[in-house]
Amino acid sequence: MTGEGEGGGDKELSNFAKTLRKNSTEAEKLLWKYLRSKQLDNFKFRRQQQIDNYIVDFICFEKRLVIELDGGQHSVETEMDLIRDNYFREQGFKVLRFWNNEISKNINGVMEVIKEILISSPSPQPSPARGEGVLVSSLC
Repeated sequence: MTGEGEGGGDKELSNFAKTLRKNSTEAEKLLWKYLRSKQLDNFKFRRQQQIDNYIVDFICFEKRLVIELDGGQHSVETEMDLIRDNYFREQGFKVLRFWNNEISKNINGVMEVIKEILISSPSPQPSPARGEGVLVSSLC
């Protein structure tokens, strides 16, 4: 993977990503309100973006940061989430996960965490080495 135009070519998955964008959760809508149009320190985010065989909730390619929002179903899908997160870390991405209720109850705190990661992370090299990346847990 080399840059912003990436994502894989699976048409079905691409169509599913479009459907997800049209049917965003309330938490996704709220976070997107703060991330869209380079509002956060001029960093560009995309939402419901296909990356290989996955669709991520939000991504900043410049800083190789993936943001995932988790609803109740993720409390039983922890193994699948771990596999996903490990895949992204192997590709040189950092992964932030937030519970939906963190977004609705503490959006300012969530934005502080995201901003801190963005400004403290150096921009990655064009071809990051496998295994580099950091899994960052959500707010306590």
